[in-house]
Amino acid sequence: MSGARRRGQVVVVTGATGGVGRAAARAFGARGDRVALLARGEFALERAAEEIREAGGQALPLVVDVADAEAVDAGAGRIEEELGPIDVWVNAAFSTVFAPVAEIRPEELRRATEVTYFGFVHGTQAALRRMTPRDRGTIVQVGSALAERSVPLQAVYCGAKHAIQGFTESLRCELLHDRSGVRVTMVQMPGLNTPQFSWVLTRLPRHPRPVAPVYQPEVAARAVLYATDHPQRRMYWVGGSTVATLLGQKLAPGLLDRYLARTGYEGQQTGRPVDPSRPANLWKPADDTAPDDYGAHGVFDDEAHPRSLQFWISRHRGPLALAAAVTGAAAGALAGGLRRRTGC
Repeated sequence: MSGARRRGQVVVVTGATGGVGRAAARAFGARGDRVALLARGEFALERAAEEIREAGGQALPLVVDVADAEAVDAGAGRIEEELGPIDVWVNAAFSTVFAPVAEIRPEELRRATEVTYFGFVHGTQAALRRMTPRDRGTIVQVGSALAERSVPLQAVYCGAKHAIQGFTESLRCELLHDRSGVRVTMVQMPGLNTPQFSWVLTRLPRHPRPVAPVYQPEVAARAVLYATDHPQRRMYWVGGSTVATLLGQKLAPGLLDRYLARTGYEGQQTGRPVDPSRPANLWKPADDTAPDDYGAHGVFDDEAHPRSLQFWISRHRGPLALAAAVTGAAAGALAGGLRRRTGC
């Protein structure tokens, strides 16, 4: 299905209480979808569900830790009982640790990987168990430019995102082999203004921040919805910085290593010291009780871009290529006419 969709689809979003998950869930609700929200924070789940209902959608909030495969599968079963067959599954949940590799404890690395990598695996498998027999459905993996180009201080996150990409590429080959009607696509995101920088476990001396330039989570949400409706493309890149990073990685990875070694520490910290009383959502949710609903946005609204010209161009690359070809042909014809008239 290219450029078309059925109204009132059943959509599952993991990590639905904050950041990209929250913004995407709200956007699905605004177009009348039935949205199941999976996350750990009960209070924020209810608030997110209220937003979806206010936007015109139907919401089913479920307290689920995506690191628990049985809980994810049970949640998928309940979703189909209450909302109907799952059409779309969006994996967006993650947790991580901001720290140099030598300072990350084994249990922290294990837990963050269970949430981020295995959470995607568990969600994907739960979706496949239900979509494959029906021979239809779409799985969207919310990725990152850091799935292809790692940065310092984020080895835990980068490692998990690399693993997700490898897992997804294998799955895509299997679906093609089986001539399956199930589709899987990945959306590689830039630095985003999400709450993770206020609740991630960090050992940095100053408050962590996204790599600039920063985009609002609604930019990511629009990309997720577009990928949902156009899952034939294997991957989408969002943001000019993502394109530049991934091209730089392909063309000069060693040079990029040295550049990030010089800039990656300062560029991922603000000037403010870390608040010792800040929450850390690695082991328990930071938005489980009132009034702790962080929402979709982080603390970088003053610099975050509300749109991505690059993604707009990517979405319209067919018409733009045609327009460029027509313009080129017209210019060529005009030049030829001028040469004939001037005798050149």
